[in-house]
Amino acid sequence: MYEERTYRERARPEGLVRSDLSFQESDLCIFADREVVSRALVLLGEARFQLEAYIERDEGFKTALSPHDPIHCAPLIVRKMADAARRFGVGPMAAVAGAVAEYVGDRIAGNVMIENGGDIYARTKRPITLSLYAGESSQFTGKVKFKVDPEGGSIGIATSSGTHGHSLSFGKADAVCVVSASAVEADAAATAFCNKVQREDDIDAVIEEAMGHEGVKGIIVAIGDKLGVKGDIEFV
Repeated sequence: MYEERTYRERARPEGLVRSDLSFQESDLCIFADREVVSRALVLLGEARFQLEAYIERDEGFKTALSPHDPIHCAPLIVRKMADAARRFGVGPMAAVAGAVAEYVGDRIAGNVMIENGGDIYARTKRPITLSLYAGESSQFTGKVKFKVDPEGGSIGIATSSGTHGHSLSFGKADAVCVVSASAVEADAAATAFCNKVQREDDIDAVIEEAMGHEGVKGIIVAIGDKLGVKGDIEFV
């Protein structure tokens, strides 16, 4: 079922051109130095074809809820998903949105930001200001704004929720947002740490565990009226 992404209307990165495209279940919002619909549609088709062709050979990859080793000659996008899933103890499809965004973004020249179902791949020379989305009933939605800095490279920002959205989660957090150098790892990590938040008392332990992972640059956890944050995240 399609979910209207009204939060996209608030996104206005200065100096970048917006391109929207969808293909089957994928729905991307891209900001780049120029209009990139044609190029991005080709790349999106490539990513989906590689994933779908692989899943036909390895059906367990799609349904696994724990780390799953890919079979011989798996494409790079599959191996990246499997590696991220193994690091954070989740199934590889937990990283699919970040993997698709990263596949497309890595192959578009210049400054680029790609949002895919709330998960973001970005490569810019300037810091990025974002707004936390923790569901329409959360007091933090739209009021918690934070800045992250790709420092001229690429960065991934992914958010998982146990109280809203269509993605599978075993947690109770309204939002767990993870910042990483990789969008694939950010996606897997957000799912993993959201699964671990069952009550407000879990915030501190989950944040400390997350920051113990080398690839995690920062994390925000929101549940009820409690908010926790640590790492390279600056509130604005």
